[in-house]
Amino acid sequence: MLAQRRYELIMQILRAEGPVSVGVLADRLGVSAATIRRDLNRLERLELLTRVRGGAAASTTLEEPFSEVATVGQEARDAIAQKAAELVRDGDVLLLDIGTTVHRLAAHLHGRSITVMTSNLAVYEELVPDPEIELILLGGVVRRNYRSLVGFLTEDCVRQLRAGRLFIGTSGIRPDGTIVDTTAVEVPVRRAMISSADQVILVADKSKFPGSGYATVCGPEALDVVITNEGADPGTLTTLSESGVEVIAV
Repeated sequence: MLAQRRYELIMQILRAEGPVSVGVLADRLGVSAATIRRDLNRLERLELLTRVRGGAAASTTLEEPFSEVATVGQEARDAIAQKAAELVRDGDVLLLDIGTTVHRLAAHLHGRSITVMTSNLAVYEELVPDPEIELILLGGVVRRNYRSLVGFLTEDCVRQLRAGRLFIGTSGIRPDGTIVDTTAVEVPVRRAMISSADQVILVADKSKFPGSGYATVCGPEALDVVITNEGADPGTLTTLSESGVEVIAV
């Protein structure tokens, strides 16, 4: 196999699956571990990946940073977050996904007698000073650029837990109600969260209809509630409602 083709396949695997070991890459590509190490070193010099213990992860330097995403559409995001917070009751056990709207939700939870489990480092930083909230930070590989934890460690943590409510974000909602993401490495964690929650609540402003993304997270049947703002695509909202999803527009 030509080196350029190996580079392409390595990057495809890393983008789709997150951090991967040298041994796994060697098995997948049918080459030696030494060859994979040389390939990873070259790709790291090109700033396409980051070496981690025993393997590599795709670089996040080309992603739009969390801090920049958080400054866009703040008013709409905060209104959605405030409405979402109204669904929370004292004693609730919550799973909070990554994303800027979920982070804003955390800001409306201060002083509540609840348990919050999250892989969202921005949520952790928001809530860690609050003694009323029992805060559980899930383990995993740190995506510094988007302030989240991902990978098999995060998935394993989620599978050992059970939440009453999951608040989840998205990159896009297709007209048929399919929830998609632009970052494949986040998808397995989101799917694990959906499986570990009694109620799934999607928070998404109107720009997410249809938004962007190529990796399928779930269909509308996995959702219980969608909270958005006025102006979201009415056809998609109708499809969600017909699928049994409660739609709340603020």
